[in-house]
Amino acid sequence: MSSLPRKAKVKVQTVVSKDEFSSFSELSSASEEDDKEDSAWEPQKKVPRRLKQSVPKESKPKRVPRVKKNTLQINDGSEDVAVKEEPNSSVPIADVALEDRKNKLDTVQTLKTAKTKRKNSAQSPSTQRTKKLKVNETNKASNFDSGSNSTDIPSTSTMWEGACKKEESEDDCASGQPPLKKMKTETCPQGQPVMFPANADNIIEEVEMNWDIVQVLSERTNIEPWVCANIIRLFDDDNTIPFIIRYRKELINNLDADSLREVQQALEELRAVAKKIRSTIQKIKKEGKMSECLLKALLDCKSSEELEHVSAPYKTGSKGTKAQRARQLGLEGAARTLLENPGELNLLSYIQPNVEGLSALQDIATGVQHILADMIAKDRDTLDFIRKLCQNRYISLQSSLAKVSSKKVNEKDVDKFVLYQNFSCNIRNIQHHQILAINRGENLKVLTVKVNIPDGVKNEFCRWCIQNRWRPRSFARPELMKILNKSLDDSFKRLIYPLLCRELRAKLTSDAEKESVMMFGRNLRQLLLTSPVPGRTLMGVDPGYKHGCKLAIISPTSQILHTDVVYLHCGQGFREAEKIKRLLLNFNCSTVVIGNGTACRETEAYFADLIMKNYFAPLDVVYCIVSEAGASIYSVSSEANKEMPGLDPNLRSAVSIARRVQDPLAELVKIEPKHIGVGMYQHDVSQTLLKATLDSVVEECVSFVGVDINICSEVLLRHIAGLNANRAKNVIEWREKNGPFVNREQLKKVKGLGPKSFQQCAGFIRINQDYIRTFCSSQHTESPGPIQGVAVTSPAGVEVTNEKQGKKKSKIAVNVVLQPNPLDQTCIHPESYDIAMRFLSFIGGTLCEIGKPEMQQKINLFLEKEGIEKIAEKLQTTVHTLQIIVDGLSQPESFDFRTDFDKPDFKRSIVCLEDLQVGTVLTGKVENATLFGIFVDIGVGKAGLIPIRNVTEAKLSKTKKRRSLGLGPGERVEVQVLNIDVPRSRITLDLIRVL
Repeated sequence: MSSLPRKAKVKVQTVVSKDEFSSFSELSSASEEDDKEDSAWEPQKKVPRRLKQSVPKESKPKRVPRVKKNTLQINDGSEDVAVKEEPNSSVPIADVALEDRKNKLDTVQTLKTAKTKRKNSAQSPSTQRTKKLKVNETNKASNFDSGSNSTDIPSTSTMWEGACKKEESEDDCASGQPPLKKMKTETCPQGQPVMFPANADNIIEEVEMNWDIVQVLSERTNIEPWVCANIIRLFDDDNTIPFIIRYRKELINNLDADSLREVQQALEELRAVAKKIRSTIQKIKKEGKMSECLLKALLDCKSSEELEHVSAPYKTGSKGTKAQRARQLGLEGAARTLLENPGELNLLSYIQPNVEGLSALQDIATGVQHILADMIAKDRDTLDFIRKLCQNRYISLQSSLAKVSSKKVNEKDVDKFVLYQNFSCNIRNIQHHQILAINRGENLKVLTVKVNIPDGVKNEFCRWCIQNRWRPRSFARPELMKILNKSLDDSFKRLIYPLLCRELRAKLTSDAEKESVMMFGRNLRQLLLTSPVPGRTLMGVDPGYKHGCKLAIISPTSQILHTDVVYLHCGQGFREAEKIKRLLLNFNCSTVVIGNGTACRETEAYFADLIMKNYFAPLDVVYCIVSEAGASIYSVSSEANKEMPGLDPNLRSAVSIARRVQDPLAELVKIEPKHIGVGMYQHDVSQTLLKATLDSVVEECVSFVGVDINICSEVLLRHIAGLNANRAKNVIEWREKNGPFVNREQLKKVKGLGPKSFQQCAGFIRINQDYIRTFCSSQHTESPGPIQGVAVTSPAGVEVTNEKQGKKKSKIAVNVVLQPNPLDQTCIHPESYDIAMRFLSFIGGTLCEIGKPEMQQKINLFLEKEGIEKIAEKLQTTVHTLQIIVDGLSQPESFDFRTDFDKPDFKRSIVCLEDLQVGTVLTGKVENATLFGIFVDIGVGKAGLIPIRNVTEAKLSKTKKRRSLGLGPGERVEVQVLNIDVPRSRITLDLIRVL
């Protein structure tokens, strides 16, 4: 066995049985004692995120004669493991069974020698971990090779096998094997019903805990475990939310984007806790304070609060807890004896007159009490019981005015929290916005907050502990029972109650923050998906007093036609009216867009008065109010400077205001989401969570609307799933250098856009076929025949001449004849092009009929005759994938699903606050939605509030229910005035219906 290479020796240890390891451990127990702590906490099944085919070089073994066999088959009676060997290091095998027995014996000796060497050379524990990783890596690679050949038609589940997280060039892969990234992308097009392998239930995490991440995630999000397992794999494989929502819906059981984001956030929190626990374990081990009990307590933690509770005594600089000081005096044995065998405990034997803390019987009793209190407070079953008890009892959150001098606190701040100066509410009924308000008041030192747990909870807890969990195993003398009772009382009051308060408040705050961020996301989505108003020349007006109103006239294609400044509120209104009329007539502009900032009300009244007098005849002018939140920030940004060089920043904001009506999505993506102003307490919540959620919502909206790759801006392109700032820049550069993209396949030629990025973004990229046909004809591109009736045999839509290619493949093919593919204008993903072509042949359709009435007719007839489930079965795909294909073939070329959403509210007249009366019925537009109510613009200069209790499901239209969007910015509603408070400018409304 001495000739067996070092690498192979290490791999053999994976199949040695436990009995043999136990005999080995008895032989080398002395050498293992030093390393016991080092290996106790290490995860045994840790697998690296990014698998690599290549293995680092190791020291060369002695050469042996080569044989043709490449793998060593080791049979331990349960399973076969193929151990790959390095070149020139094969071992001749005569008899597998004989060699197996020999290997086991020699491995024991080899491991013993290796351990001695490791101890002498003071190697780090990471060496052993690296070896374990290599074994797992090799096994996983071999499983991938065997698994990939087992089925004739690969399913989309194959993408999980041998996943490669980071995109690498094909040259980085081992010779003789296809690149994993490419393989993963190519197995998806079959569109098979996805079923993960039977052994794929276990998600291998970087840090192994005493809890299963899938199970905990399922409990926290109320989503089935199999869905959670699928979601974890999808995210680990770098799939984006828009891609998962549209093209992997069957894997996530039709969850919506908000639910998916919730799972993603919970997953990140759990992994952050696990990572923090690992670093804490390493730190405590380094200080030599680790014990088996502490390790178990740390690995049981599921939240930062629990970890803080367990690890607090071991922090650097800590004086140590009362329990730690008592343990240092040697009283832990007495505490354990009190519980296990109280009859034998004699506290007098622990007295040492010259030692502080052991000089008197009372000191010893107190020390034992502190140790018992610590044991109780860190016991998993005890904490689970008290948490369950709290769930079923009335626990309230109370806030009151802080007793501080008025000098330290602003009077205005005190007035803002008048509702919470004597506030109490059951934690099960408290609203999210109330939590955020109370937290803000506490941070400003206006409020003091406490959690009130009734005495009944403590009494029941102590009774349960004495009778069940912490009952001594035999009779205990009254003085010992007194110590135990005091321990329980001390543990609850000093340790458990503060922990419960921290946990409850942390959960309330976390839930409130998440709900606030989700509400912000829903509002942002609604705003971004406001229906565009194309084909109009618009005048944007940025109102102002002293510096005048900035005007900008833009064409139907968003080009700036004219900019100007008019002074409407400085006594020159009549003279400026003529100027405005001339501009509107010259550019045939009949729509005015007014920003809702300073002087908006006066500017609106000015235009409404002129319109009512028919001043702009023969033009029928209308106006609308649009939010200008973020316009001033954008107008001085580098993006605006690049887009509108040389234009005054004040005039740029007028251009932005007009474009927000023409194409809200394209304009609003240029502004940082939190500056758009449709949220609640956005400055109080986690900024990391807020940014991640809002960026995800923007990506979702832009991706679902889709972008025309040949005319879209770089800013818009950045937000497509799978792309980022660098890739978007590279796409624009490629387009400028090589001309427009003819088909989606050309995206693969863009620098930095690998197979994974292509897979994520391809379905959301659109290529306008009319534009491409014009371009192709002008360039005299060779084409084998007309597009009509041509069955595209390769999804690429690219013909490559039979020219021999070198070993090294590059992204640019040789002698490529480009050919437009009409499927590139649809939402159908390139991975499903083959299925789409087969479906077209089934119904007798052609590519030139996409989006036309005759295509819709053929599809409807075929679906009525066969049924979508049967057709999906015939095509060997899922119903969901087939539905996307049907939608893509049926929708017109210029289809935009934003047309289902509400357009801006165009007006000709104005209403004043003084004109309102209680009971008046009005129509208005939702400005913002919060957790406590909906703000509605009813055209009086001040938004009215519909309290959340007045928004019932019965009042929402079927369309809104179907979209699961509720009420959000842009929705048109019919409301009734309930109350008017003119001095405070407050209007309370009741929702009648959604229009």
